[in-house]
Amino acid sequence: MKKILAILLAGMMTATAFAGCGGGASSSSQGGSSSQGSGESSAASSDGGGATDEMTVDANTVDPSLFGDENNITLKVWAPDKAVSLVKEQVEAFKKAYPDKTFTKIEVVAQGEGDAGTQLLNDASVAADVFSFASDQLNKLVDAKVISEVAFTKTVTDMNSPETITAGTLDGKLYAYPETNDNGYYLVYDKTVIPEDKVGKLEDVLAACKAAGKKFIFDCGDGFYSCTFAFTAGVKIDGLEEDGVTQKFAQYDEAEAVKTLQAFSKLIKEYKGTFTSLNVAQIASGFSTGTLGAGVDGSWNTTADQDALKDKFGAAKLPTITVDGTEKQLVSLFGYKYIGVNASSKFPASAQILAYYLAGETCQQQRAEKLGWGPSNKAVQEMPVVKDSPVLQAIAQQAQNACAQVNIAPTFWTPMGNLGNKLIAEETNPDDTAYFTKLLKDTIANVRDEA
Repeated sequence: MKKILAILLAGMMTATAFAGCGGGASSSSQGGSSSQGSGESSAASSDGGGATDEMTVDANTVDPSLFGDENNITLKVWAPDKAVSLVKEQVEAFKKAYPDKTFTKIEVVAQGEGDAGTQLLNDASVAADVFSFASDQLNKLVDAKVISEVAFTKTVTDMNSPETITAGTLDGKLYAYPETNDNGYYLVYDKTVIPEDKVGKLEDVLAACKAAGKKFIFDCGDGFYSCTFAFTAGVKIDGLEEDGVTQKFAQYDEAEAVKTLQAFSKLIKEYKGTFTSLNVAQIASGFSTGTLGAGVDGSWNTTADQDALKDKFGAAKLPTITVDGTEKQLVSLFGYKYIGVNASSKFPASAQILAYYLAGETCQQQRAEKLGWGPSNKAVQEMPVVKDSPVLQAIAQQAQNACAQVNIAPTFWTPMGNLGNKLIAEETNPDDTAYFTKLLKDTIANVRDEA
C-alpha cells in the first residue's frame, strides 16, 4: 500500500505541475459519465493510512500518470467461469484505454467468487492480482492482510449504491470495488405452468407444479439456500461476536421458529415427488427438458434459465409459506460481489487501475446486458437493462426480505445445509416438536462451534 500511495502521490504532483504551467486539464473525481479527458484536476488528501482517491478521468479510467514507473505489466485476473469470456474482452478494452503502457500479459482465469478468498489465503504470492469475491469473505481477507485498500475511495463511493460501500468497508476503510448488488436468489418459473397470480404462495407454486407433473427444485443441502428455513423461522444472524470469529444471532421466539420449520417439513412431505432438492445447476436443464415447473435460482444463472424457457420465463421474489394460518415471507440471504486487489501484487498501481476499470460503469453495464448481473453502479441501476429486467426487479424485492451476507462465520454453511437435509429427510416426522426443537438448537450450536 505504501508503494501504491507513493505512485499515486507522485502522479498527482506531476499533474499539478502541468496544470500550473497551463497544460491541459486531466481529471475529474466525480462519478457518472463525464467526458473522458475533460474536467479539472482534483486531489483530496489521503487519510494517512488509507488509499488515496484522486485523478480519476471518468467513470472507467484514471490519469495514466498513476501507473507511475510500472511498465511491461503482467497481471492475472480471476473471474467466475461464466464471465471469463466477457472479462477477456473488457481487459482488451482496458489495454486500449492506455495506449502508452506496455502490457506484457493480462491473463484471465476462471475462479468462482465463493472460492477466491480461500485460494488467495492459501498462497497470495501466486494468486491473482485482481479477483472477484463474495461479500462474506471480506473479513478474513482483511484479517490476513492479503487484500489492498481501494485506491480511489471517493469516486468509487460516489458511483456505487451506499449499501455496497458499507458492506465493503471495515474500520472506516474501503477494501473492495463493488461489482454487483444482486448476490441473492429468487423464484424462477415456467409461466405456462404457474399463473402469475399464483407465484406469491409456496403452497400454490407446489400445487401448480404437481398438477402439471413438473418438479420444483430447491437446494436444501447447500447452506447458502437452506438458511432460508432458519431465517424464515426468525433465526437471524447479527454479525460476529467480539472475538471476530463466532457467529452472533439475534433474539428469536423458539416456539414460533420450531412451528415454522415444522410447516416447511409438512408441506415438503405433502408434495413429495414434486419438491426436489437438487443443485441449482439442474434448474436450467430441467426447464430445457420440460420436467421442471419452478425453482429457486440465483442471478448468475439468469442467462441459462432464460435460454431454456425463452418466452415462458418468469421471475418473482420468493413466495410465502402459511404457518398456523399466517403467511410468512420466505427470508433469504443477500449479499454483494466485489473486485479486490491482491496486496502481494508485483504491479500494485496497475492492479488498482484495472480493478477500478472492471468495476466501472461501462463494464457493469456490459455485465448487466450480457450476463444479467445486477449492478452496484448507480448510473447503471437507472438504465432500462435493469429497470426492465424482471429478474433484477425480483431480486431487489427479495433483498427487502433478506439477511445481509456480511460478517458470516465459516462455520455457518455446513450446519445450515444439514438443517435443510434433515428437514426434508424421509424419516423426519413433521409433527415431532421435540425433534425440531433439538434440531434448531443443535444447528445454532454447530454454527457457533459450541457442539
